[in-house]
Amino acid sequence: MIDLRSDTVTRPTAAMREAMLAAPLGDDVFGDDPSVNTLQERIAQGLGFEAALFMPTGTQSNLCALMSHCLRGDEYLVGQFAHTYRWEGGGAAVLGSIQPQPLPHQSDGTLALADIEANIKPDDAHFARTRLLCLENTLGGKVLPNTYLAQASALASRHGLARHLDGARLFNAAVVNAQGGDAWAAAREIAQHFDSVSVCFSKGLGAPVGSALCGSRDFIRRAHRWRKMAGGGMRQAGMLAAAASHALDHHVNRLADDHALARRLAAGLEQIPALRVEAPQSNIVFADLAPQVPAARASELLSFLKSRGVLATGLYRLRFVTHLDVDAQGVDLALAALREFFNA
Repeated sequence: MIDLRSDTVTRPTAAMREAMLAAPLGDDVFGDDPSVNTLQERIAQGLGFEAALFMPTGTQSNLCALMSHCLRGDEYLVGQFAHTYRWEGGGAAVLGSIQPQPLPHQSDGTLALADIEANIKPDDAHFARTRLLCLENTLGGKVLPNTYLAQASALASRHGLARHLDGARLFNAAVVNAQGGDAWAAAREIAQHFDSVSVCFSKGLGAPVGSALCGSRDFIRRAHRWRKMAGGGMRQAGMLAAAASHALDHHVNRLADDHALARRLAAGLEQIPALRVEAPQSNIVFADLAPQVPAARASELLSFLKSRGVLATGLYRLRFVTHLDVDAQGVDLALAALREFFNA
């Protein structure tokens, strides 16, 4: 099965499994799991922060970040298609009593600076207190420009807002920006514009589980309390942390291979007249059906692909995601199945 639904479907490599088995363990709730502590120190220092906290999921990492920045009745500014707003079950509102103020995205994935400024509420009892700007990089595979991040961060700071980055695919963005250079330096350049950053290990980096939340020591102390309340305290979590550390050692630069495969896939899709393809910047390819394609055909596409051994998603657009468990042959087989469907 060629699984292009998401980069979350990856399986641990044999080397990663060996690292997990060899990991020294302790009880992370007591703070004495050496593998967890090593991972937290490494990701914090690598991204230029004082501290980090290992989390089971990116959703929990973002939730703890929002609840650490904001109080009940506060508000955060966020994009309409940002994960923290659209894809995390409304957790900030339901569990944190934090009001989201969603803003429209520009074509490059950014939020217009004028929209951000216009939606910062006055200091008045009629309004929720605007406390936080939340951005995401990459967003739908799009890399937010560093110049924009600097401008948005400066705007937020002028208005006294904290700044959080959902960097679930931060290293994808960093590899794009590095252009074959130092991806860690590129990641730090992105992270420097934020007070906190969440990084996911279980997407393109290929670990089975886990994210890290980075910030100041005081911020991470607050997040640690929220993690406990949210059920994120784990015991011998070092086996999972060892997988994440292995990913940081071996799977960062190879993200460029996923990006190249995404371009290969997009180039093939562009040869199918029934599809309109958005050129990928990283490892996510979006395609829309051309206007002449009957709606009934669209509903049959995903099941047809599955019958040919290809998995994709079409929740709101046709989406394909490349990752370490997909190779060039798999991409070509997926393209062959798509051509078969549209030529029938």
